[in-house]
Amino acid sequence: MQLGARWRVGEPPHSGVPPALHAVIAEAEAAHPGASAWTLTWLEGRPRCALGGDGLAPLLTVTLGPSGEPLVEAERNSAAPPADDEDDDWLT
Repeated sequence: MQLGARWRVGEPPHSGVPPALHAVIAEAEAAHPGASAWTLTWLEGRPRCALGGDGLAPLLTVTLGPSGEPLVEAERNSAAPPADDEDDDWLT
């Protein structure tokens, strides 16, 4: 079992974060100056580092791909309305 962690933007990544993600994390911090913290979780043995902040929805997630390559996944804005809402006509 691997435990998650949180750390503040600008601090070195948590010791559980693989070194392969450190440069990508630094680039993400530079691109999102309003973010304040990272959250490390694990999914199927791979690290998932979500950049967010105080009351801020996650902006992106940095993880490792199947071959160990760093990947950046943009988070979808869950507050945004669905692109196609016409299929709900049967509800009215």
